[in-house]
Amino acid sequence: MEKVLWNGKIVNKDDVRISIDDRAFHFGDGVYEVVRVYDGELYLAEGHMKRLYDSARKIGIQLELAPDEILASLVELKEATDLIDGTIYVQVSRGEWPRNHAFPDKAVVPQMVGFTKEAKRPLEQMKSGVKATIIEDTRWLHCDIKSISLLGNVLAKQKAVEAGCFESIQHRNGVVTEGSSTNVFIVKGGTVYTHPADHLILNGITRQRIIELGRQEGLDIQEVAFTTDELLQADEVFVAGTTVEVMPVIQVDDKKYSDQPGPITLKLQSLLFEDIAKLASIKS
Repeated sequence: MEKVLWNGKIVNKDDVRISIDDRAFHFGDGVYEVVRVYDGELYLAEGHMKRLYDSARKIGIQLELAPDEILASLVELKEATDLIDGTIYVQVSRGEWPRNHAFPDKAVVPQMVGFTKEAKRPLEQMKSGVKATIIEDTRWLHCDIKSISLLGNVLAKQKAVEAGCFESIQHRNGVVTEGSSTNVFIVKGGTVYTHPADHLILNGITRQRIIELGRQEGLDIQEVAFTTDELLQADEVFVAGTTVEVMPVIQVDDKKYSDQPGPITLKLQSLLFEDIAKLASIKS
């Protein structure tokens, strides 16, 4: 029987009953996180828990459990499902209340669910590189909140699929923001650029770690916005995220950068591989 997390407890999936009045159904009113598991170990889990609490705070949800309690429940879920390599998804909705746009006028209990998913690292794509397409960013202006309301991201990802690409790179008035499910980086003249962590992007946990690791190695990494023209004129492009790590982009629409990932992309990819290997005894 498949095990899931339900309000802090590990239960059988078939025993979970979510109310039709849960605001997650009505409005996508909630927040979530996805934590990567390598060789049975959670990677950067504390950062994900901090962001979960930050996102909840920004939309006025007061979580019932402390960060360390949620983290402990995720570890318990991982063990209950025998997850070795994959992801743990955890979601918190505002709770159950008859449908009304405004917040409930009485205290309600946030509802938490979590589940695991086996997932292999996309090593072949990380080695060969992927294609991306540029689209307009038509999402809302609170992208710093990891909201479960992801229709804008879903539509953006579908455009990538329909274009035969791995990812959509979004822009607002010509300024690149982020991918549909990744952060975007370019390299020009030896310097790495990525959009600053403001309300227009999600400050990815992997993004933060890449910046930290790169700067420790002396790389010049600037959190400075860049345009679509600068994207197309870059020496290297890559996207980053929890499940894709450092993913080289070798072509954007009709612009082909190279037949293989660039040297700085490979350097950052290697640094992240080494960081993961310190946590889990796996071969990168």
